[in-house]
Amino acid sequence: MLKLLSTFNLENTDKLILLNASELKDAHVPSFQPDFPVLIWGTAPLDLDGIVRVLQTTYLDSHALRIATESGAVTDLTLGLLSLNEQNFEVNAIFVPPLETGTSLSSFQEIVAHLRAPNGCPWDKEQTHKSLRPHLLEESYETLDAIDTGDYAGMAEEFGDLLLQIVLHAQIATENKDFAMTEIIKGIYDKIVRRHPHIFGEQDIDGVGEVLSNWEALKDKERKDNGQFEKGILDGVPLSFPALNQSQEYQDRAARVGFDWGDISGVLDKMMEEIAEIQEAETAEEIASEIGDLFFVLVNFARWQKVDAESALREANIRFKRRFSYIEQCARDGEFSMQDMSLDEMEACWDEAKKTGL
Repeated sequence: MLKLLSTFNLENTDKLILLNASELKDAHVPSFQPDFPVLIWGTAPLDLDGIVRVLQTTYLDSHALRIATESGAVTDLTLGLLSLNEQNFEVNAIFVPPLETGTSLSSFQEIVAHLRAPNGCPWDKEQTHKSLRPHLLEESYETLDAIDTGDYAGMAEEFGDLLLQIVLHAQIATENKDFAMTEIIKGIYDKIVRRHPHIFGEQDIDGVGEVLSNWEALKDKERKDNGQFEKGILDGVPLSFPALNQSQEYQDRAARVGFDWGDISGVLDKMMEEIAEIQEAETAEEIASEIGDLFFVLVNFARWQKVDAESALREANIRFKRRFSYIEQCARDGEFSMQDMSLDEMEACWDEAKKTGL
């Protein structure tokens, strides 16, 4: 190893991760922090295809590398060129320089902890789980907006804002000795492994439906193991969920244990039944109740069509806003107010907006 360090002139490096290439054999992402320099070594020649595949999940093809061959020669090249390996190098070590500071979760945790430290930011130091609640909700909706509009740059930014909320909550909990980020990550890690026995165990499962059914069975076992014998299948759905999300989740969970229509014709019949009941309703309370029932069965219809009801309505709202804005523009172009437009004129502009793809 000392000879290998000397080959790359790394004897006096302040920090360095030494990684045997075998650690990357079955990996899907690098098993190290990308803002640390890494020396990958092993029995020559290394499995370049596997190593490159893992590195490309985190580093750009333009990322500079240094490789050492069995003869001891050192060559500088990029990750992209290594992936091509046109000169058929027999590589026995790869030095991966670090990405810039701030590209690992631990470095992000450090900067958030700094904000909460005695010499940190007055606003951040005052925050509590409760005070951050509206910010978590706001960032979640802004993330959904970026997803709905297909704005990938916006998604990257909003996922970062969302991550900030999670790390802030973890830091507050760490300071209060309630739990730490490691417990958050370990908890969800174990849960994913436990609930995917068909991937990480020996259980055979056929199709998505069986996966979801088994998921509910595993959750039920977890509840019983935790002493939550009285907790029902629907009890885990947050009451603060938007109504459409809550309705669809209720129906999804009920369907996983067999409480569902035999086919979609039952749902369609129920839709017609609810519309008829709205027409027959007389009092305001009856009308409100029947409208709620119709919404519920519409969500069920969306579920049968594998459509997310909340997203479908959000997209309809976005379309309405675009087309209505087009009507407003029509009014501005004609130098009159919308109040002066007839309904026929508005509908004509609406149809134009649809034809333009709005």
